[in-house]
Amino acid sequence: MEAAAVAMEAAAVAAVPVRLWVKTEPFLVGVLPVPPPARLGPHYLRKMAAYARARAAEGCFPRLSWPRWRHIACGKLQLGRGLAWLYFELFHSLLRGDPPRRLEWAEAEAACANADELERERSKLSVDTLQFLLFLYVQQVNKVSLRRSLIGEEWPSPRTKSPSLTGKSACENKNWNDQDHRAFVQSHLLDMLELLLEPEQLTASSHSTHSSLVSYEAVCALSFLIEGTVKKSRTVRPLHELALWQPCHGQNGYSKVSRAFSFPKLESWLRFCLTTNPFGMTACLKSGKKLAWAQQVEGTTRRAKIACNTHVVPEVFPMVIMSQVYKQTLAKSSDTLVGAHVRIHRCNESFIYLLSPLRSVTIEKCRNSTFVLGPVQVSVHIHSCDNVKVIVVCHRLSLSSTAGCTFYILTPTQPLILSGNQAVSFAPFHTHYPMLEDHMAQVGLATLPNYWDSPMLVCKESGDTSVFHLLPPSDFYTFVIPFEMEGDTTETPGGLPHAYQKALSQREQKVQIWQKTVKEAGLTKDQRKQFQILVENKFYEWLVQTGNRQQLDSLVPPAVGSKQAAG
Repeated sequence: MEAAAVAMEAAAVAAVPVRLWVKTEPFLVGVLPVPPPARLGPHYLRKMAAYARARAAEGCFPRLSWPRWRHIACGKLQLGRGLAWLYFELFHSLLRGDPPRRLEWAEAEAACANADELERERSKLSVDTLQFLLFLYVQQVNKVSLRRSLIGEEWPSPRTKSPSLTGKSACENKNWNDQDHRAFVQSHLLDMLELLLEPEQLTASSHSTHSSLVSYEAVCALSFLIEGTVKKSRTVRPLHELALWQPCHGQNGYSKVSRAFSFPKLESWLRFCLTTNPFGMTACLKSGKKLAWAQQVEGTTRRAKIACNTHVVPEVFPMVIMSQVYKQTLAKSSDTLVGAHVRIHRCNESFIYLLSPLRSVTIEKCRNSTFVLGPVQVSVHIHSCDNVKVIVVCHRLSLSSTAGCTFYILTPTQPLILSGNQAVSFAPFHTHYPMLEDHMAQVGLATLPNYWDSPMLVCKESGDTSVFHLLPPSDFYTFVIPFEMEGDTTETPGGLPHAYQKALSQREQKVQIWQKTVKEAGLTKDQRKQFQILVENKFYEWLVQTGNRQQLDSLVPPAVGSKQAAG
């Protein structure tokens, strides 16, 4: 009888053509790619929820102010102040989407003369309490499971299998893996719903009962994680809109009288309707548009693969995934990239220029390569890379398991050094292209404040400050982007720090002195010719030794038959 009842309920839900899925953004750019502190576990978050509701008059509910979160995080959860601000700012910036507001905040922060003034500015900020609780809860997706570690699935980092661009299984970053996102929400749905319940709907042990009601406001908060469509519509709608659709009321238990949902019915409806994200990484790899941006290099079996889902729907940030670009220069400024989440995977000995305003960028398992990126609105994460250079203006930079990498950055937040890094170098952003300042305005990034030289060591095992250093001015050179574009930017936005500008000026003076010495040497025509040959030979040797010969060679336009595709 029980099985028959379950089957009948499943058939009833299937009859309502609502399709729900877990949103990509909260996991992809909202979750720090590191196991969360133990004090952010479900038990403590339930206590935090009760505390916040009980102190609604003090700025804890329905919106949580920065001073109250600082008190909870530092006083109750025993988090450091820097980590408390990191989580608060990460969530706040994720939802503060419009560039003008981002620029206003940057201007206000840059105008602060000291720490007290900065704290007063921060005290003006607040976030939706229920959504923030869910945001903190989903940090658990990167929690290392002791049980799974013991049986070999996860040690010491996530090893969930999912398709790669090559079509084979690959060990994936959980922040990108939409299959993990769905599994996490399905497994923890009961906990998350209970976290959103009003106190009178909970037992003494903070759990739900069969008669518990879920408020409409709680379902609105859950829209932070879940969205979907009605019937065969291509219009993406938030969960709370779909939940109020009349044909769903019988399944999700909505009552117009109480303006609330039956807890068990809502949970059951959500579980039945949750499906694979049609705009996630899995769908992008399986059915996304393949882009012929890269060339096949002769003498290698590696084949570059690039896919995107930009042709799907306008309401969702697009994805571009590229893998195995090898020994070549790839340069694009394209509508396909605008506002996209970009994943760059296993690219070696290459120079990649993506000169468009981007949403986020993840660079994984790359070696001996240079990445020049357009302004990145949310985050750049570098994982398991060796000897790469990244040149970017971005809201946030984080790195884990890197070795010998150099980051030339302009960023309004502290770079995050997670676990497993060695010989990291930071330097000021040092290049420009004609559309750069226009692209910065499009994503809401300014030249101040700039914390390129103030990294934050997030993990205990990364607490050794010797893992990073600031690039000495004597080793600093500007970077020239070798492509012509329309636009007004003619110099590095914000200029260079004094010590680095001084080093460049001194080097330029030496060149001028050398040119003057050569000019005044009184060489004959034959001597000048011999001298020119000598200099050219030395320059060629330098090009080969430094690897710059390959970069110059790869800038030569390909033959007509192998031309990189537009798009």
